[in-house]
Amino acid sequence: MPVLNRIADFAPEMSAWRRHIHRNPELKFACHQTAAFVAERLREFGVDEIHEGIAETGIVAIIEGQGAGPTIGLRADMDALPITETTGLDYASANPGVMHACGHDGHTAMLLGAAKYLAETRRFRGRVALIFQPAEEDGGGGQVMVQEGILDRFGIGEVYALHNTPQVPLGRFVTTPGPIMAAVDTAWVTLTGKGGHGAYPHECIDPVPAAVAIAAALQTIVSRNVNPLREAVVSVTEIHAGTASNIIPETARLTATIRSFDPDVRNLLKRRFHEIVEGIAAAHNLAAKVDYDWGYPATVNDADKTRFAADIAAEVAGAAGVVANAGREMGAEDFSYLLEERPGCYLFLGQGEGAGLHHSAYNFNDEAAPFGASFFARIVERAQPLA
Repeated sequence: MPVLNRIADFAPEMSAWRRHIHRNPELKFACHQTAAFVAERLREFGVDEIHEGIAETGIVAIIEGQGAGPTIGLRADMDALPITETTGLDYASANPGVMHACGHDGHTAMLLGAAKYLAETRRFRGRVALIFQPAEEDGGGGQVMVQEGILDRFGIGEVYALHNTPQVPLGRFVTTPGPIMAAVDTAWVTLTGKGGHGAYPHECIDPVPAAVAIAAALQTIVSRNVNPLREAVVSVTEIHAGTASNIIPETARLTATIRSFDPDVRNLLKRRFHEIVEGIAAAHNLAAKVDYDWGYPATVNDADKTRFAADIAAEVAGAAGVVANAGREMGAEDFSYLLEERPGCYLFLGQGEGAGLHHSAYNFNDEAAPFGASFFARIVERAQPLA
């Protein structure tokens, strides 16, 4: 397959780019060094336009094809995670407490590889818009780029993105039509009572029993309020209260992650969360404050674009290397904001055995890069072929 063969020729370059980015990870919107590195490579490739400073450090680069036609968008995320790396690699993070533990270094390298090929060959009509996005892990950089008008400004008609996935065979593409990743909301609960001596509970208003009761009762939302055929998750992930064995604390705090696919279920989860917290707090004579963050929406693939993307993936990896109707994932992804505005597809790309995502020992497998770069390049050529 010509795309894979040509891109395989500069696989060592993609590896070098990726390892440079891995060594220099940055958080959220502060991807200044990464964006500068990306822009420098794009200039070397001879892309036609480079638009910097979108969502602070995001980039949209334009490559013109041969003749008039639509614009297709390809997106890669650039930000890292606040994790201390334990890989021991010679290119391990030089930024203490920050590492590329989710493979965004690899995503960026793959899109750069596709950019080099497309700028060199230009075997397509119209234009391709290369979207290098900050703040996927935290901050919703995809939403900010949409709000700043990249889709209309550059006339992007459809969008595609890849995410690596460990423990899936190297080079295997996995996707599904419709929802593929969940909406994610986060709630912070503060319960306030009256602290005092642990030997005299009758003189206090203890928030600890209420916190425990709330944590247990929240589990009934999914088991007793949500239709069993409609997926949802409510997980209490933090409980903080107290400082000593003989002190009843004044406050107790809980944090929860809430995930769903269906908008009606999402609204139900929020309503019941508030009702349970407020009801139990009132029963314990406590004041309750709920900060409920409406986070990333569900990532919903367009059915037609997903069929098309699966066909392209089969050209790269073979029919046996594509799972086109996989199950949904309860993780979340801010590419969802782009898919709310434009049809497109989000796919996972297997990278073989290794530590899981968001683990301190994780490392992107450079052998996956030619598969991803070839997919990006080929989808442009097939979506907007020369007459």
